[in-house]
Amino acid sequence: MENAYESKRLQMVEGQIKDRGVRDRRLLDAFRKVPRHLFLDDALRPQAYEDHPLPIGEKQTISQPYIVALMTEALHLTGYEKVLEIGTGSGYQTAILAELAEQVYSIERIPSLAKRARKILDDLKYSNIIVKIGDGTDGWREYAPYAGIIVTAAAPEAPDPLLQQLETGGRLVIPIGDEYNQELVVYVKEGEDRYREERYGGVRFVKLIGSHGWKE
Repeated sequence: MENAYESKRLQMVEGQIKDRGVRDRRLLDAFRKVPRHLFLDDALRPQAYEDHPLPIGEKQTISQPYIVALMTEALHLTGYEKVLEIGTGSGYQTAILAELAEQVYSIERIPSLAKRARKILDDLKYSNIIVKIGDGTDGWREYAPYAGIIVTAAAPEAPDPLLQQLETGGRLVIPIGDEYNQELVVYVKEGEDRYREERYGGVRFVKLIGSHGWKE
C-alpha cells in the first residue's frame, strides 16, 4: 500500500504542483518526501493526493496540495530560517516547512488538532518543530523575529502582532478577505512599520479566529 501512496504522491507533485509553475527544487523534493496520507484519518487516506482540500475534524481542513505549495514557495525559504506557522491543523504544512526551514514554531487554537498533529510529527521524527496551543493571532513573541510567517486561515486584515514579529526582509503569507472572497497576500517587511505587498490571487480558507482576527 505504501508503494501505491508513493506513486500517487509523485503524480501529485508532477501534475498538480510542478505543472502549475512551482519550480523550487527543494520544495518539490519536500512534497515528494512528506507522506500526506498519514495526516488524514484512515477513511480519507485514499483521497490524500487528490487536487482538493479534505476535512480533518473540528470544522477544519487540510489544504489542497497546490495551495500548500504556493504559500510555502511565497516564503522564499533557503534552509536557514526561523518560521512561525499560525494554524497547525493536520500538521502537513508544518512538516513541509520543517523540510525547508531550520526551525518551525506552530500555534494551533484547537487542542485536539494540536495533540494529533504533534504525535504524527513525532512519529515522523521531526525534531525542528515546536507546537503550542493558543491564539495564533497574537504570534509567538518569545521566539521573534521570524524570517517567515505563514497563516493557514483567512483574516479581515493582517494581524498587527504578526507584522511586528517579522524581521526586516521577512515575509508574512496570509489569506485576506471576508468569509467568501479572499486573496493570498504576502507582506514583505522593508523597515520599521513599512511593508510591501505582493498578491497571489484568489483562495478560500476557514476564518482565522482570535483577538486579532475573526471572533467566534
